[in-house]
Amino acid sequence: MSIWWLLPAVVGVSLFMTGALRRYALARSLIDIPNARSSHSVPTPRGGGVAIVVSFLLALPVMAGMSLIAWPLAWALLGAGAGIAVLGFLDDHGHIAARWRLLGHFAAAIWALFWLGGMPPVAMFGFTFDLGWFGHALAAVYLVWLLNLYNFMDGIDGIASVEAICVCLGGALLYVLLGIAGSAQATVWVMPMLLAAAVVGFLFWNFPPARIFMGDAGSGFLGITLGVLSLQAAWVAPQLLWSWLILLGVFIVDATLTLLRRLLRGDKVYEAHRSHAYQHASRRVGRHLPITLIVGSINLLWLLPIALWVGLGGVDGLLGLLIAYVPLLGLAVKYHAGELEVRA
Repeated sequence: MSIWWLLPAVVGVSLFMTGALRRYALARSLIDIPNARSSHSVPTPRGGGVAIVVSFLLALPVMAGMSLIAWPLAWALLGAGAGIAVLGFLDDHGHIAARWRLLGHFAAAIWALFWLGGMPPVAMFGFTFDLGWFGHALAAVYLVWLLNLYNFMDGIDGIASVEAICVCLGGALLYVLLGIAGSAQATVWVMPMLLAAAVVGFLFWNFPPARIFMGDAGSGFLGITLGVLSLQAAWVAPQLLWSWLILLGVFIVDATLTLLRRLLRGDKVYEAHRSHAYQHASRRVGRHLPITLIVGSINLLWLLPIALWVGLGGVDGLLGLLIAYVPLLGLAVKYHAGELEVRA
């Protein structure tokens, strides 16, 4: 049976469900009210990311039932994704203490790693290393950090959606160019494509100026799902972990530098703020759209070619990562990632 009908179906479910969630949020007054830590100026409904969650997760048992993906991958994504989405949904509707959120995040990461088989071997300088239990612990921290940084980086209209679409398209393209589409794992490429399709339906409503925000349910779900897909890719071909880390570079560099600076300053890192480089940049230009488009351009014109270079064996993964990240670090410093906002 063809899998192509699933992609437009997922887009459609996400598109119409986001509209329904917007009406629900307006009726229940689930509105994000601008404050001193916001990057927006207009009260806007939130929680639309639930449409991404539902449309993607509904497709997983269909794929597994048709033997188009392995059930362990489906269970990893279903359990971890649904758990993080529910936790985020509850936090969107009422505050959950940071320690309980973190506990839930690690539980979801451990669930996903159990079904994936843990941390895959790491390819570096022509060698492949099995990191054992240290690798499994490192993978759990990686998944938790990725889902949290995705929440941190979802601060201006469309940026988290555009990032996810670019990363997923790059991940799918890597599978195709490596010839995975002609192997026994012929349909593994469709997983990132399905996630991209779910985000496309939501982006119709979230594109600047946004008519609804993603909310913690959607951003956390995207973070851990992208993390699981990156680890799954490394099980298919070890060098692909580096490629996915490169594709995620804009978010990883900005969020990590911002976190480190805030930690050194003694800030409460779990509190809302607007000191990321992309937030400083959007205030400088006075609009969200140019920054969101620039992020998409960096992904497609800089990070994607390097990710393909690494994935196809043209350069070592760690070296490719450094080449990709150095200019991103320069941009993050230039736009004051992690620095306090100077108010006139």
